Amino acid sequence: MYTTASILFKAFAEAGITHAFVNWGNDHPAFLEELERERIESGKTVVEIITCPHEMVALSAAQGYAQVTGKPAAVIVHVDVGTQGLAGAVHNVDRGRTPVLIFAGAAPQSSDRRLKGTKNEWPMWLQDVPDQPSIVRQYMRYTAQIQSGKNAGQMVLRALQIAKSQPQGPVYLWARRETTEEEVEPSIFDEKLDITKWPPVKGPGLSPAALSTIVDALLQARFPLIITANSGRNPKTVPLLSTLSTLLAIGVFASCPSAVCIPWTHPNYIGLSFGGRNDLLNHADVIVILDVDIPWIDSLGNKPQDDARIFVIDADPLKTTMGWSHVDADLLCKADPEVALSQLIQAIDVPDVTSLVPPERLVERQTRISNLRSAWVESLEGAERVKTLEGGQTTPTVPFVLASLRNAVITQTPSKGEKVLWINESISNYPLAWSYLRPEQPGSMIASGASSLGYALGAAVGAYLGNIVAQKEHDLIAAVVGDGVFLFGVPASAYWMARRYNTPFLTVILNNGGWFSPKSSMMGMYPDGLGSTASGQQLTVGFGPEMPDYSQVAAAAGGAWGKRVERADDLQNVLEEAVRVVVQEKRSAVVDCIIQSI
Repeated sequence: MYTTASILFKAFAEAGITHAFVNWGNDHPAFLEELERERIESGKTVVEIITCPHEMVALSAAQGYAQVTGKPAAVIVHVDVGTQGLAGAVHNVDRGRTPVLIFAGAAPQSSDRRLKGTKNEWPMWLQDVPDQPSIVRQYMRYTAQIQSGKNAGQMVLRALQIAKSQPQGPVYLWARRETTEEEVEPSIFDEKLDITKWPPVKGPGLSPAALSTIVDALLQARFPLIITANSGRNPKTVPLLSTLSTLLAIGVFASCPSAVCIPWTHPNYIGLSFGGRNDLLNHADVIVILDVDIPWIDSLGNKPQDDARIFVIDADPLKTTMGWSHVDADLLCKADPEVALSQLIQAIDVPDVTSLVPPERLVERQTRISNLRSAWVESLEGAERVKTLEGGQTTPTVPFVLASLRNAVITQTPSKGEKVLWINESISNYPLAWSYLRPEQPGSMIASGASSLGYALGAAVGAYLGNIVAQKEHDLIAAVVGDGVFLFGVPASAYWMARRYNTPFLTVILNNGGWFSPKSSMMGMYPDGLGSTASGQQLTVGFGPEMPDYSQVAAAAGGAWGKRVERADDLQNVLEEAVRVVVQEKRSAVVDCIIQSI
C-alpha cells in the first residue's frame, strides 16, 4: 500500500535530498508506516531519518548540512506546535539564504470515521488552527498546502526549485492528516520524477552598461575597496574575488561576514568589523558592495566620502525583505556574485594589465594595501600575546583563547589545521573569532548569517553529516560559542544527536557569565547612564555565580568529554586534549573557557 507519505519520501530522494531531520507527532502515522515498508522491502529507507528531540536543533542541523553540501535537506515537524518549535532557526535560514525544505503535518479537518486520518485524539482539536503556515510565511520563499498524493511529488519539486533559486532560502509545505494518509495507486507511485526538468533560476549577470561603468571606475580609482560578507556562501566566488583583488590591487574588507569570502592570508584582505568603525571608508573613492547585508552603520559615524562612487552587486540589492535598508549608490545591480566577478575579471584580464591602468597607480595602491594589512596583522598578533587581563588576574583574554585554540588545532589534527570546519556563533566576539582563527579555505568557517541564537550546536551535527555526503574529509568540526548561545542551542538535544549519529564535534565556550549583547546595547544608548556601572547580575543579564557546568550538560546528554578552564596557563593543554578526544576517540568535547565577566 502506498500513501501520500510514500510519494513525499520518494520525491525527496529523487530530488537529491539524502537526510530528513525530524520530530514526529500524531500527524505522521503514514510516514512511520511508510518507513517500515521501505525497510522491509529494501532493507533501508530512501531518505536517512535523523531523529531530533527539538525542532530548533533540527532546522539548525539542516542549515549546517546545506551550508556544507550546497544542497537542501528536509525538516519534518508536527502541526502548529512543531512549526513554532522551529523557533529562531526560521529567521536564520531566511536571512542566511539557506535552501531547506520544511514539511509540517496539520491537524485533521474532520471527525468523520469514513475518512482515513480523521480526528481521533484529543490534541487534534487544539492543534487545528486557522492559518498554520502564517506562523512562518514571512520568512519563507514559498508556502503551499499539499492536497493530494497524486501531485505531491510535483509540489516538492516546485518548492525545491524556488528554494534553490536566488536569493535562496527556506520553503514550507504542509498537509492535513487525511491527505498524508490518502492511498495512491501503484502507477502514481511508480512515476519517475525528473529533477533535471525543474532547474533553479540561474542568477543574472551585470548588464553591459553596468559592467563597463564599474570597470572604468575601478581602473581610474586611487583607492578602490570591495566590501563583502556573504559572497563566500558560494565557495566558487572565493578564488574569483582573490583574482580580481590581485589583478587591480583592490583592498577587501569584510562587514558582518557569514562565510569565508577571501583567504585570511590574502595580502589584500585588510580588515573586518561587525558594526564597528571602518576607517577605510574615509579613503576609498570607489566602493563595490558585494553581497552584503550591512556594509556600514551610518549612526556610528561610518560614512563614505561624499564623492565616492558606490556600486552594489547582490541577488537582492534593495533588501526587499527588510523594513528599512538603504545605501546611497551610483548603481544597484541585481546579479549573482559568481557571474559578476567572472565578468569583471574577463573585462580586465588582459596580457598586460598596465595597458588599462598606469603601473605607478597599481604600485601606489598595493603599497597602501600592504601597509594597512601589516598594521592590522601586527595589532592582532600583539593582542594575542597578552595572556591575561591587567591587575594580576589569571583569566585569559579572548584573543589568547582563540590563538591557543588555533594552535591546538594545528598541533592535534592530521592536516595541521587545514581541514577544519569552524562554526562561529561567538556573537559579541564574532570579529575576534574571524581574526584569530584565520579561516583560509572556501567554506572553512560558517555562521548562521543571522541573529537568532542557538544555531551552532545543531549546525555542527548537520555539518558533520553533510561532510560525509559531500566527501569534504574534515579532520575536525569545531564550534565557538558564547555561554548564552550554548543554552539557546538546546544542548541536551544536540549532544544526544551527536552521540546517536556518531557526529562528534568540539565546542569551545567563551564564558563571560551572561548575555553581553543586551548590556552592550544599553551602553550604546546610555554610555554614562545609571546602568553603566552595574554588574550583569544587577542588570538581569548575568548567569553567575551559580552558572551551570556547561560541559557536564554535554557529558550527561551525549557522553562528551568536558572541562572548565579558568587560568590562562592551563588553557593550551586542555584545548589540545579536547581536540585529541574528538579526533582520535571520536566523541564530542566541550571546553568551558572563563573570560572577563560582564
